[in-house]
Amino acid sequence: MRTIGVLTSGGDAQGMNACIRAVTRSALNKGIRVMGIRKGYNGLLRGDIVEMTAGSVADIIHRGGTILYTARCPEFLEPDNQKRASEMCKVFGIDGLVVIGGDGSFRGAKDVSKFGINVVGIPGTIDLDIACTDYTIGFDSAVNVVMDAISRLRDTSASHERCSVVEVMGRHCGEIALWAGLATGADAIMIPEDKESADFERVVRIILENRARGKNHNIIIVSEGVGGSQELAKRIHEVTGIDSRTTILGHIQRGGRPTALDVKHASMMGVYAVELLAKGETDRVVAYKNGQYVDYDIDEALAMHRDVSMDIWKANVDISTY
Repeated sequence: MRTIGVLTSGGDAQGMNACIRAVTRSALNKGIRVMGIRKGYNGLLRGDIVEMTAGSVADIIHRGGTILYTARCPEFLEPDNQKRASEMCKVFGIDGLVVIGGDGSFRGAKDVSKFGINVVGIPGTIDLDIACTDYTIGFDSAVNVVMDAISRLRDTSASHERCSVVEVMGRHCGEIALWAGLATGADAIMIPEDKESADFERVVRIILENRARGKNHNIIIVSEGVGGSQELAKRIHEVTGIDSRTTILGHIQRGGRPTALDVKHASMMGVYAVELLAKGETDRVVAYKNGQYVDYDIDEALAMHRDVSMDIWKANVDISTY
């Protein structure tokens, strides 16, 4: 392994820069050259590639986003473009590729590997929606952003005796809503994995029971995959007479300084990925499982089924007011 390329793909996540830094410095320490591929697979197709030095990744460990930028690349689904990407790797002397991203990014890495480029994927997504790992880079930071926002919303909701409906990210996965809801003591959590959680009558019953025991405000967390958060607030007001407002947190969940947990996991996963490539491994995904850093075959990782954290869900139900 003489040269490693590194790219970030899909949605950005806090901790990606820490991972880029770890990949770069651990590779350089082994005498391996590092090339930074900008704008994900788009950049790979277009040759937007620069050599990385220790100085290239100085003072980035605490920064959100990704210094390599990221982008969606629909054209990468075409076999001709996958071949072009592998040829571009060879033009720049890249023997191995580290891809930081989610499931779609790993599929792209697998497609490149068919043409003789060794690849390793690192799970970087705030959604915690990759089945092979207990942790994904950016998740803890995103949950902490939501916690801070809800803490602020609770103050104003209590002052106005209001119900706050808070929509968080998670199109197909409710982990952010679930963890943030438990950590903030939300009155109800609505996630796409559990249709009963999105039952309107259940939510109204919780609000009315809270009012009967003297509670003057409510926090309802809705995963974006459930949808309809603005309509929900409107209906709550119509049925209960309680002033209800919707706050859609959106992309603030992706930005800002990563937490210590994200920096730690991102750094360790970056080093682990370089170790795999240095040993000649390919088609691997780095994971954090049962307290250890491990790796899986990409096909095996992509075939795994993810279940919502039912222990977290049960804990929330057990300690909630309903």
